[in-house]
Amino acid sequence: MRAAFLAFCLLSPLSACSIQGEDSPLSRTTWRFALIDGQPPDSRDARLSFEGRKVGVQVGCNRMDGPWRIEEERLIAGPLALTEMTCTRPAWDQEKAVNALLVATPRFAIEGNHMILQSSGHTAELVREGGPIERPTDTAEGR
Repeated sequence: MRAAFLAFCLLSPLSACSIQGEDSPLSRTTWRFALIDGQPPDSRDARLSFEGRKVGVQVGCNRMDGPWRIEEERLIAGPLALTEMTCTRPAWDQEKAVNALLVATPRFAIEGNHMILQSSGHTAELVREGGPIERPTDTAEGR
C-alpha cells in the first residue's frame, strides 16, 4: 500500500501529496554535491543527508539542518538552522547558493544514483553515497 501511495505521489503531477520519513525515496540517504550552479564544490565534504524528518547540509565550513518533506515533486526544507563560521570565499558563496536553493522549495529528480535539485535561481547536482553505483540510462555511451 505504501509503495502504491508513493508511486501515485511521485508520478501524478496534480496530486497534493506530502511524503515524509520512511515513505520517501530520500529517507535514510546521503548525497555528495557534484556541482553547485555548474561548479564543483569547494569542499570534498559537501553533503546532503536525510535522517528521519531532519535534513543535514554541509557545504563548506558551516552546517545547516532542519525538517524536510516532499510535496508535489518539490523538496521542502526548513526552517533551517545555520552555523555562522567564517569560510573561504568560494565555500561561502556555495553555502549561500545551497541555502537559497533549499529555501526556494526546489524541484527534484532522481535517476539511479543521481539527483538534481533546481529552483529558479540555483541548481545542484548530487551523487548518492553508499550502495551500488547506477548510471542514468540517457548517457552518451548508452544512447
